[in-house]
Amino acid sequence: MDLGACTLENLEKSFGLIPNRRADFLQEWLTKSEPLTELEQLEAIGLRELLADNALHWNEQELSLHFIGPLFSIVHFTIVTKMNLFAQRFISAQVPDRHGNLILLSGKPDGVLASGYRGPEIPYFAFQEYKREKDPDGDPGGQCLAAMLAGQTLNGEPSQPMYGCYVVGQNWYFLMLLGREYAISAAYSAVTDEVFYILGLLKTLKTRVSAMIDEKAAARQ
Repeated sequence: MDLGACTLENLEKSFGLIPNRRADFLQEWLTKSEPLTELEQLEAIGLRELLADNALHWNEQELSLHFIGPLFSIVHFTIVTKMNLFAQRFISAQVPDRHGNLILLSGKPDGVLASGYRGPEIPYFAFQEYKREKDPDGDPGGQCLAAMLAGQTLNGEPSQPMYGCYVVGQNWYFLMLLGREYAISAAYSAVTDEVFYILGLLKTLKTRVSAMIDEKAAARQ
């Protein structure tokens, strides 16, 4: 099953995923947005104003080049020899469906935060970008969740949370998958002061993924 063809509906039917927008595990992330430094706030303000001037006419590439990429760069996800943020890298996993049959999930998410430095090893976060809520290429939430499901399988620990995010123009949605239960946040607008909150959640994500990689490394020793 190609990641790009996945929808929330077919993922729920095929893999028995259960939506729960009030899930405690998502709320725990959403309430832990890390504080920003003064410099980070200034950078976020500049990007917010640029987005406000262009959000209605930028295409996906322009949105990614001028706003999403620079915002991710503020967080600086790269930790040499440990983890990195990768774009359009192929991932695949044999995921058991609700009947125990293996289904191949494969494709190229817009972004994954994974262990590894020069190439992704185990994904912990999946990212998807869209210009519109729905377009001819599919369902942004479904594509993101499918990449998260593949990452969960590659991780080998369904009890460990998998993180995700998708962007529709100015709006950001955050996701978490734990076992077969998933949750999607309300929209956060990057053309308002919520851009500081979005950036803080990404900083929290970096801290948590780094800790999970350390824990996995320690368990192997």
